[in-house]
Amino acid sequence: MIWSKEETLSRREIEEIQLSRLKETVNRVYEKVLPYKKKMDEIGLKPDDIKSLKDLSKLPFITKQDMRDTYPFGLFAVDKKELVRIHASSGTTGKPTVVGYTKNDLKTWTECVSRIACMGGASKEDIAQICFGYGMFTGALGLHYGLENIGATIVPSSTGNSEKQIMYMQDFGTSLLVATPSYALRLAEVANSMGIDPKKDLSVKIGLVGSELLTDAMRAEMHKVWGDDMKITSNYGMSELMGPGVSGECLEHCGMHINEDYFIPEIINPATGEVLPEGEKGELVVTCIKKEGLPLIRYRTKDITRLFYEPCKCGRTFCRMENPSGRSDDMLKVRGVNVFPSQIEEVILSFAELGPHYEIIVEREGYSDKLSVRVELVKSTDSFSDLEKLTANIRYKIKTVLGLDVKIILESPNTLKRFEGKAKRIIDLRNK
Repeated sequence: MIWSKEETLSRREIEEIQLSRLKETVNRVYEKVLPYKKKMDEIGLKPDDIKSLKDLSKLPFITKQDMRDTYPFGLFAVDKKELVRIHASSGTTGKPTVVGYTKNDLKTWTECVSRIACMGGASKEDIAQICFGYGMFTGALGLHYGLENIGATIVPSSTGNSEKQIMYMQDFGTSLLVATPSYALRLAEVANSMGIDPKKDLSVKIGLVGSELLTDAMRAEMHKVWGDDMKITSNYGMSELMGPGVSGECLEHCGMHINEDYFIPEIINPATGEVLPEGEKGELVVTCIKKEGLPLIRYRTKDITRLFYEPCKCGRTFCRMENPSGRSDDMLKVRGVNVFPSQIEEVILSFAELGPHYEIIVEREGYSDKLSVRVELVKSTDSFSDLEKLTANIRYKIKTVLGLDVKIILESPNTLKRFEGKAKRIIDLRNK
């Protein structure tokens, strides 16, 4: 089902909406957001200089550091009394990034999430269990209101207490699960430990997963435990831009449709800031063109992806972004080689003997970096020769992909840490 007619507009109609809203947003930000006015004045740019969508590239970038430097409300375009909701990041690496919403912003957010929920197969018939953490994190409430808007019944179970989550699924007949990919796998693991087969004993047939990268290997792992007929789609967003709802996969699984009447995407070279041609991979930059509270222009997401503009088989005409291959700030530089965790994950999940849980450890010995990967066996074995052979095979396959020799550490089943929210796979000890 396609939720709104805007999702099928022609490219000309989409661009007309984008240009009109871009001009209005640039004018408003220049008048009401002093830090952004200063950025524009420094390069001699005025709102009237934005005459076409190509002129978007003339505008300065906004980064997470800008938000921290102006904490908490310095980039807002409205007075605090116009805000009806405030969210914030955890602030684990510094000041949190604070975001705010007007009444109209919440309507926009609800509309965008309703669209991506329908893309993933959700309908008013569903009982949707939301296993994102409620609170300052935008994910739970974003999906909550979007799914509620299309008529689904909401089970706001949040995260944790996994056995009770399974009980709710059984007793309420949950048909749709909202979770991170890693927590969806954890729930299946807990269900099995309770003697419950998720494929046969539960009714979950739709998975709207987000907040983490969903690789093809991780999707296959989810199908393995939840069933081949489960509809699993990834959705994308971040609190700085709005929350979930910036883009989402349809059931064709050929990229995530960006809500282009609300967001303008670009792909840039992360090193130079140069805008790259269609189809080339680089850093995603997003401009919000319908937000009132925090209308960020050219926000650098750090996510690595590419864009495709041909219409989709599903009937939607919005451009699609490839599932991100990682984040530029998650990328590890090990002995001169760029390493993304997703590359290692793909290798790990290609081995039937290994579970989906892993840990990447980077250390420095002398003047050289050392990369170790802890992986978890599905079943224990006392056969030293089998373990030795498996270790060698994993090591060889990772070296083939990365061009790096790594140390493989095999762990017993149920050894590595499980995550209810976004999984943290990297331990970088080099600065220590």
